[in-house]
Amino acid sequence: MKRVWLFVLSLLFSLAFAQFPRTLKDDLGREVTVQAAPKRVVAMLPSISETVCAMDACGRLVGVDDYSDYPAQVTRLPRVGGLYNPNLEAIVALKPDLVFVSVYGKLHEGLEKAGVKTFAIKTESYDDIFRTIRLLGRVLGLEGQGERLVARVQKEVFEVESLAAKAKNRPTVYYEIDPTPYSVGPDSFIGVLIAKARGVNILPKELGLFPQVSPELVVQKNPQVIILTHPGLADLKKRPGWAGIRAVQAGRFCSFTGDGDNLLSRPGPRVAQGLKLLVACLHPELR
Repeated sequence: MKRVWLFVLSLLFSLAFAQFPRTLKDDLGREVTVQAAPKRVVAMLPSISETVCAMDACGRLVGVDDYSDYPAQVTRLPRVGGLYNPNLEAIVALKPDLVFVSVYGKLHEGLEKAGVKTFAIKTESYDDIFRTIRLLGRVLGLEGQGERLVARVQKEVFEVESLAAKAKNRPTVYYEIDPTPYSVGPDSFIGVLIAKARGVNILPKELGLFPQVSPELVVQKNPQVIILTHPGLADLKKRPGWAGIRAVQAGRFCSFTGDGDNLLSRPGPRVAQGLKLLVACLHPELR
């Protein structure tokens, strides 16, 4: 019976949203009219590439940014630059129906002048992950796939949360994304994952989503665990005053690079796998 209802729900979504053209608001606040379901798509964010493929629409991608590397089939697509060095000519040459761009930078302006339609995406909070999946589903005419993906990812997250709930403590955490140092606030999607993993972010939310922090503040907060997503562990230990931090004294570090960094830094459909990494880091007894 459950499968029947899922089929009916999917059919209703298909019927309700099959109509094109449709006008949708992107994350720059622009009203973007999509004349037909886009068949030739360029994704300029790795999380968008992953989301499109997770909705079984990888075949619509004709180009991706330099950092998209999952799933494997996107690595065979043309590379068209990144946020700070987009290759406008290469993108236009692919003749896309639509280009998904970041809200940061001015790529959308250059592409629109060249006659290429763009749709800007901003995914920074945990809730943005699911909002973006649904939004992409509407843009691509894949509402049913989007809803199923949301349900699947939420189920995966719930399963990892259930494991984390068995933890007997909530260690304080400092999470560093680069040695400047930049960190993550409690309301960022990574900050929410830390809380779901039963950790306590040492930074106050007033500092913002991805703040640059004072090294002295970290010493003052004295975290029990330090998480890094850059290869600077040796230098971190040498910072003035950091030798006395509880995490340093106890050797409680977790360093994630490569795919581990991608799982934690990309707000997309693999978020539950990133959460699992955090749970294993903060609560090794639950492995």
